[in-house]
Amino acid sequence: MSATVDAELVEASQAAVAAGRAESVSAWVNDALRQKVELDRRLRALDDFIASYETDHGEITDDDMAAAVRRARERAIVVRGNPGDAHGRGVA
Repeated sequence: MSATVDAELVEASQAAVAAGRAESVSAWVNDALRQKVELDRRLRALDDFIASYETDHGEITDDDMAAAVRRARERAIVVRGNPGDAHGRGVA
C-alpha cells in the first residue's frame, strides 16, 4: 500500500514514536485508521437512529434542538471557577 500523508501528520507520528506513545509510525497509522473506521461506524449508527426516530416522530426541527439545549443547560452543574482565572479554572 502507498499513501501520501501531510508533512505535519508524519511529524506527529514520529513524535508519538519518540515519546513512546506508539511502537512505530506504522502502528500509529494503523491506530488512526482503526479510530476512523470506528468513528464512521458510530456516525452511520447515529444516522440510522435519527432516521428511525424521525420516521416515528417527525422531523427534528431547529426549535426541537434549541429546546433540548435549554433543558440540558438547566440540568447542567457548573464546575469551573471564576471566569478569567489565569490558573486554568474558568478560562476556555
